[in-house]
Amino acid sequence: MVNWRLSAIQLNSTPEPEQNLAQVALYLQQLSTAYRDSLPHLVALPECFAVFGGGDGLQLQHQAALGQGPIQQRCAALAQQYGVFLLAGSLPTHSPDPGRFSASSILFGPDGRILADYQKMHLFDVDVTDSTGSYRESASTYAGQKISLAELDGLKLGLSVCYDVRFPGLMQALMAQGMQLLTVPSAFTRVTGEAHWHTLLRARAIENQCFVLAPNQTGVHANGRETYGHSLIIDPWGRVLADAGTAPGWISAQIDVTDCAVLRQKMPLAQHNRFNSELK
Repeated sequence: MVNWRLSAIQLNSTPEPEQNLAQVALYLQQLSTAYRDSLPHLVALPECFAVFGGGDGLQLQHQAALGQGPIQQRCAALAQQYGVFLLAGSLPTHSPDPGRFSASSILFGPDGRILADYQKMHLFDVDVTDSTGSYRESASTYAGQKISLAELDGLKLGLSVCYDVRFPGLMQALMAQGMQLLTVPSAFTRVTGEAHWHTLLRARAIENQCFVLAPNQTGVHANGRETYGHSLIIDPWGRVLADAGTAPGWISAQIDVTDCAVLRQKMPLAQHNRFNSELK
């Protein structure tokens, strides 16, 4: 298929998985009612959609092996119930280090099977002038080691998570494999979001000539952390097709995957990039 429906669910997630999953189910029901066409439908959830605002120890409590655990089982069931491709933005899974979890982005097919998984590669160890102040994600999160490109029905989907968006080398590696859609599930802070969110995501779309689907957390959370909202869907020319603003909810847009190929033919950036040829 060349025509797809993309949707991003924007959440103000809590430390309670059942509460968050119930909200996801409600929005999936709304999307199912709003769009009854036969287009394949990809719905993306934000980073830490199931457990957020309770500290890193809570993430460790809810980690499970890939394909196991109640959170993943519920996501698989929801994908199957609503007949959608469901990107579980990030959730905690087991890592090689028993003291840390992997922040895994997992793609479920309409039959509930796992089609692709990615572990967040770049970890948010920064100081920000907000109510949290200092973030040290690497203290509890194990950095991923692989890039992940999912080949669906006529759509090549590249996976990333939040802070990854600041490192274009990852997207360039995905682009080299033919990526047409970049997913960036996030929990971008309000301060960094106001400064960089739209700029970074539009830049990644423009330089890779691909669509971008970026669901974000929003609002003030149980631990006082503030996230920016403004989940986005962006086309390969860098145009914002949908912006969720700051309230929990969802956005959606219909896309034509061939737009990527048309633009890449008119403006062949990959061929013109001398760093991929004589300067490599």
